Amino acid sequence: MPTTVKLLQNVLDYCAVKNNVIAKNISNVGTENYKREDVVFKDVLNENVSSILKTSNSRHISTFNMDQSESKFEHIYDESATKDSGINNVDIDQEMSELAENTLRFKFASKKVGEYYRNIQNVIKGGGKF
Repeated sequence: MPTTVKLLQNVLDYCAVKNNVIAKNISNVGTENYKREDVVFKDVLNENVSSILKTSNSRHISTFNMDQSESKFEHIYDESATKDSGINNVDIDQEMSELAENTLRFKFASKKVGEYYRNIQNVIKGGGKF
């Protein structure tokens, strides 16, 4: 389960960064020539697969661990010339949709991490079985 918690913590980190980027896009919907930003889960899947997947044969899937000094998330700029708002390329409907999706993802991951730690707390108190 600790590897699952690590994955969920990465999801929570991603959601926090994604929320900041969405908020920045929304706040700049009326800013002339502003370029919409996005953030992607850069190599986080590979990092988590590497920590879970063990290979015993050279013909198995090869994986690599991401350097911890690297940022897990890559900020990208939407260079499209489409001016959805008439001023820049930020589409407020898309941003609000992404915000709702990101909120659900954050709630799910935080609930699962909370459940994990509540289970550990119950075991420590002697009131439950793990």
